[in-house]
Amino acid sequence: WRIQVSLSGVPRLALSAGGSDCLRAGDACSGDDSCSPRLRTLRQCVAGDGSVKLGPGARNQCENAMTALLSTPLRGCQCKRGMKREKNCLSIYWSLHQSVLFPYEAEERGSDYVRLASIASEVTAVNRCLDATKACNIDETCQKLRTEYVSACIQPSARSGPCNRPKCSKALRKFFDRVPPDYTHELLFCPCTDTACAERRRQTVVPACSYEDKDKPNCLAQLRVCKADYVCRSRWTQFQYDCQPGEPSAGGCQQENYGACLLAYTGLIGSTITPNYLDNSTLDVGPWCSCAASGNQREQCGDFLAFFHDNVCLSDARAPSGSWLSGKFCRSAETFLFCVVSAAQKLPSCRKLISVCADKRRGVKENRWETADLSGFVVETSHQT
Repeated sequence: WRIQVSLSGVPRLALSAGGSDCLRAGDACSGDDSCSPRLRTLRQCVAGDGSVKLGPGARNQCENAMTALLSTPLRGCQCKRGMKREKNCLSIYWSLHQSVLFPYEAEERGSDYVRLASIASEVTAVNRCLDATKACNIDETCQKLRTEYVSACIQPSARSGPCNRPKCSKALRKFFDRVPPDYTHELLFCPCTDTACAERRRQTVVPACSYEDKDKPNCLAQLRVCKADYVCRSRWTQFQYDCQPGEPSAGGCQQENYGACLLAYTGLIGSTITPNYLDNSTLDVGPWCSCAASGNQREQCGDFLAFFHDNVCLSDARAPSGSWLSGKFCRSAETFLFCVVSAAQKLPSCRKLISVCADKRRGVKENRWETADLSGFVVETSHQT
C-alpha cells in the first residue's frame, strides 16, 4: 500500500516559491522532536512493504504523518539537478510527493539561444559539430569533464568487458550537469548537412559504451528500472513536464520553454533510458530499447517511444525552424539573434524564419517565404535587442 498526494494541477512556480531545499528541510525536520518521527513513519509508508511494520493502523498513521508534514517546510521543497547528495535530496522529495512532476528547481539558464548564437558567430567552417568540440576544448571546465567522460567510456573493464558502463554513465551525468549548456547543447544539437558531421554528433555520448548493447531490452522494463532509482525517476518526470507537446493546433511546447526541454533531455543522458541519435542519416532520437515482448502493454510501450520519436516539442527545441514559423517565437529577440547568426552561415531554414518574422513585425499577416535583405535586417534586429 502506498499513499499518494497529487498536486499535478499546481503551477511549477507555485511549488518552488518557498525555495526550500529538501536536504535542509529534512535535516531541520530530523532535529525536531515532533517532525522527526513523522518523517520516519512516512518513509516506512512509501518503502514497499515498510508499512507492514506499522501494524493494522498503518493507513491512518501514514495519512496522519503526510498531513502533518505538509504543514512543514518539506511541503514545498525541491532539489537542484547535479547537487551534492542529489539522491538523498530526491529520496526526501519522493517520500512526500508521489505524483508531483517538479522534483527540481526551475533552472535560471532555461533559455540559452543568445549564448548559442555567440558561439555560432565565431565559427565559419561547415562542420558545426567540429567547431562545437573546439569551443569546448577552449573552456577549462568543458574540456576537463569531456576528457574525463571520454576516458571513462573507452577504458576496458576486467569485469564488464569493452567498457565500464556505470563509470561511463556517471561521468556523462557529471559533464551534462556541470558544464554550461552553451557548450553541451552545441555538442549535442549542432546542425549537420552531411553524414560525417552527423556521425560526430551521434558519437558525442560515446554510444558504444553508454548507449548500445548486444540486444535491445524491452522499453517498459528499462523504464521500471529507471523509476526505481530516485535520480532517474526525477529526470524522467522532469523531461515529461518540460518537453510536453502543446495542443495539436498550436504545436511547440506546452510550457513554451525550449531551453528547459533541452536541459531536461540532457538530464536523461547517463541514465537507464539514455537517449541518443538513432543513426547518422536522420534527426530521430530515443533510448536503446524496443517494444518486443511487451504483451498487452504494447500500446503503453509505443507511447513511451513516441515521446522521443514523435515529440514536436523536442523536435522544435532542437532545431531553429519548425513551429518557430508559427509567429509565436518571432517576438523573441533571442530567437532572432540566433537565427541572424545562423543565416549569416547560409542556413536556409533561418533565412526563411527571418523573412517570416520580419513580415510579422511590420504588420504583414501572411507568411512570405522570400529571403529578406539580411544586411539591413540585422541592423534592425540589433536595435531591438
